[in-house]
Amino acid sequence: MSLYKAMTNPTVENVVIIGSGPAGYTAAIYAARANLKPFVFEGFQAGGLPGGQLMTTTEVENFPGFPEGITGPELMDRMKAQAIRWGAELVTEDVTFVDFSQRPFVIRSEEREVQAHSVIIATGATAKRLGLPCEHQFWSRGISACAICDGATPIFRNAELAVIGGGDSAAEEAVYLTKYGSHVHLLVRGDKMRASKAMQDRVLKNPKITVHWNTEVIDVFGEEDHMKGVKIQDRKSLFESELHVKGLFYAIGHTPNTHLFQGQIELDEIGYVVTHEGVATNVEGVYAAGDVQDHEYRQAITAAGTGCMAAMLAERWLSSNNLVQEFHQTEASEKPEAAPTPHKTEDEQAAEFDVARTRHEGGYALRKLYHESDRLIMVKYASPTCGPCHTLKPILSKIVDEFDGRIHYVEIDIQQDPEIAESAGVVGTPTIQFFKDKALVGELKGVKPKSQYRQTIESHLTVAVG
Repeated sequence: MSLYKAMTNPTVENVVIIGSGPAGYTAAIYAARANLKPFVFEGFQAGGLPGGQLMTTTEVENFPGFPEGITGPELMDRMKAQAIRWGAELVTEDVTFVDFSQRPFVIRSEEREVQAHSVIIATGATAKRLGLPCEHQFWSRGISACAICDGATPIFRNAELAVIGGGDSAAEEAVYLTKYGSHVHLLVRGDKMRASKAMQDRVLKNPKITVHWNTEVIDVFGEEDHMKGVKIQDRKSLFESELHVKGLFYAIGHTPNTHLFQGQIELDEIGYVVTHEGVATNVEGVYAAGDVQDHEYRQAITAAGTGCMAAMLAERWLSSNNLVQEFHQTEASEKPEAAPTPHKTEDEQAAEFDVARTRHEGGYALRKLYHESDRLIMVKYASPTCGPCHTLKPILSKIVDEFDGRIHYVEIDIQQDPEIAESAGVVGTPTIQFFKDKALVGELKGVKPKSQYRQTIESHLTVAVG
């Protein structure tokens, strides 16, 4: 115990959680309810999205407590809100450096350095890419690793689509895409699927899904702005052919996000964190939860369970070494937040429209501002089931606050206003477009650093002033 002297310095955190998703958020909930006030680096772009792989998952039908199912992003939003309610402090930043060789431990992002007595690693895993010859050219122009993010975009509606993979994720994405595409081709490398029996049955019984067995994608082809199909090969006969599809969605497995921890803790030959007692690493006070240490089950419920275990073990370890600094609950934490307001109809939007306001939503506001605004207009095209859109929301909110009164900001739900998204040429979400004097002056796709949105706005405001 002499190694772990009690420290009263309030700048040293009880526990830092690196990563989010069901493991990170559950750890945050348990640690917060233990009055530890955990500090959470949710992540940003390194290793995927804040919220983990469920941010790119469609219907989650096997998480207890949701008999009707729930979307992955909605489940993660609820977990996040619950962690915040009980006092967790969250920042949407990537950790770039850790030092577990000294105590307190050191954790850094580009924006801050934090010291902590204990650490919970919940960095998850990242979807793999194929590395096809033309993959880069057609990425986000037909190729996607997130059906739930991009499947609802107008370019994929009533079109033939393809999904690569044979596991549960591939099966779920294939079924999900039948809601938008005219037909879905599931490309499976072997002669059987790895998906659960229930998901296999759902795929094989769906008349809008064709399974191509022993099939490997060797490249994609198309025009400059969008792919037109995939080149496939039968792995037995080696016969090559073309499959004309407008969209290709990857669901081919994941790589653990542990590069940051090489040389700091023990990893196995694949890169997963080696744990004992369920979640303890070979460094006392450091724990790992979720897919970063689980290459067998990889389920949301098991990730949440290990997040719980990690938080409880961290609390016990801190207590046994007299390192706990308690933060008692506030009155606000006892009251859950009110439910979000429902989406407004166009008539409601028209009645409430005020050109002097900065923030707007819906097609009516965009049409009015397009013709009447003398400000730079920033338009966010998003889908309610899109994980990256959820990630981007608080980032853009802060940016919009910085330019309040100088720009107009409009949120467009592509499911509510598909014709607007189609006319804008949106092929994936989130997409941010900038308009000035009825002209498109800029576009950013996906989740970008806060500085990139700020610089884009400032460049056009400077031009306007000049």
